Amino acid sequence: MKNWNGKHISKAAWLSLAGKWVFLGIMILFTLYPVIYTVLGSLKTNAELTQGGGFFPEKWLFENYYQAFVQADFTKYTFNSIVVSVSVTLLAVVTCSLAGFILARREFAGKKVLLALYLSMMFVSLGSVTLYPIYELLRALKLNKSIFALIVALTGGQATNVFLVMGFTKGIPKELDEAAIIDGCSLYGVYSRVVLPLSKPILAVVALFSFRNAWNDYITSLIMTISMPKLQTLTVAVVQLKYSVNAAAEWHIMLAGASIAIIPILIVYLFANKQFIAGLTAGAVKG
Repeated sequence: MKNWNGKHISKAAWLSLAGKWVFLGIMILFTLYPVIYTVLGSLKTNAELTQGGGFFPEKWLFENYYQAFVQADFTKYTFNSIVVSVSVTLLAVVTCSLAGFILARREFAGKKVLLALYLSMMFVSLGSVTLYPIYELLRALKLNKSIFALIVALTGGQATNVFLVMGFTKGIPKELDEAAIIDGCSLYGVYSRVVLPLSKPILAVVALFSFRNAWNDYITSLIMTISMPKLQTLTVAVVQLKYSVNAAAEWHIMLAGASIAIIPILIVYLFANKQFIAGLTAGAVKG
């Protein structure tokens, strides 16, 4: 048998290659199907969705997007989501880069305990259990009436991202730190002038993960803005589209809003795709 380059390969190798492509095809299908279903469902009538119509719309209703945009006041909620997501991303990049640098380069009392706690947070998901204590803490600090509360809550501990940065930093030769110190750099000088510029690939990964999580978050955004509807994010507003002025569940309008909400994160990924892949590859090698 021959492959696409015209070279002869054994039957076993051909079957192995075919199996890999079949597996990749199945994974792509499971990944893309919800997105395709959402987009096609957004162009159907509500009756088609609730009564189990065909996969493709009988009539393509693009006016669903107009209704979703008007009913949800997408301009206001999109602005809220952008402010929250960008702020969370910047905070995550700064805090994770600092924490990863210190954990990788310095020894201090309690470091092993701190690492163990961080590691446990990667495998134990507390989820909504922590929402009430966080909300009460922010309320006690009188921060619950501003969008800053949501930004702080979504930034969180960033355990996974801290370990990504720490693993990457360990792969940067310590000799560079020593040379910078000999030239008169302080600890912060080593971080800002040596480690930070070399950590751009992994910080791009942290930024993309943080932006995606903040943009797609629903439950935390709902809880933190429940008393301040004007601060709600786009994700919360999209879910509320299900119940429109007709006091009935209008799934087609909600799916139209969800389709619109997907666009910004796709744009971000398209622009950050190369940095994302480079950061993961470099992080895997260095870590």
